[in-house]
Amino acid sequence: MYTIEVLTIISFGFLGSLGHCIGMCGGFIVTYSTAKIDPSASKIKQSTLHLLYNSGRISSYTLLGALFGFFGSLWDATPLLKAIMYGFSALLMILMGLSLSGRIRFLNSIEYNLTQKKWYKKLFSKFMGGKNYRSFFFLGMLNGIFPCGLVYAALVWAMATGSFLGGAMVMLLFGLSTLPVLFSFGFFVGLLKQITFRNVMIQIASVIIFVFGIWTFYKSYIQLEIHLSPENKALNRSCD
Repeated sequence: MYTIEVLTIISFGFLGSLGHCIGMCGGFIVTYSTAKIDPSASKIKQSTLHLLYNSGRISSYTLLGALFGFFGSLWDATPLLKAIMYGFSALLMILMGLSLSGRIRFLNSIEYNLTQKKWYKKLFSKFMGGKNYRSFFFLGMLNGIFPCGLVYAALVWAMATGSFLGGAMVMLLFGLSTLPVLFSFGFFVGLLKQITFRNVMIQIASVIIFVFGIWTFYKSYIQLEIHLSPENKALNRSCD
């Protein structure tokens, strides 16, 4: 994985979490923090519980990334297939950037609400009611599978690696890059509630995510060029 790809994934996750995840998951974090964490507990214990929750969430992302990367390997990730997957991921990023900027309604339309499903409600109630350490981890894992537009784009990227380990690495980096904002949410929640500040940060995030989408389209174009190159065509003929 190239340095620029690593930086792109990290920036995409960090800016996406600041612009989108705070709005989507902020209420969830406040709910479990209020219901499950004793405010009189030490800062170390509270930090540990938040870390366990986020570790569960990132674990779900990593497992999903490994699964999608494995699917990509089964499909024999040729340059053409990579071009298609990078192109699709780029399209999602561009639409997300436009959605965050308020120009279109996109993110909400692709995020299916799992909370209405009985099995999800049952697990959510079980883990939300638990007070032991592992309940925080499993609650995070449950939140990690919640449909999210940012996760969709990252998973397509993971699939494009055509590798079990590559897909896991993409989603691990994505998950870790969302950690600073979501872990620290409780510490600067007052700042993020200031409309002017949050709007400015969302606009910055939307522009940068849009730019990353354009760059990912360029990756798609490179893979398409490889597919159409005389060398690749000759290799395909020799394989036939």
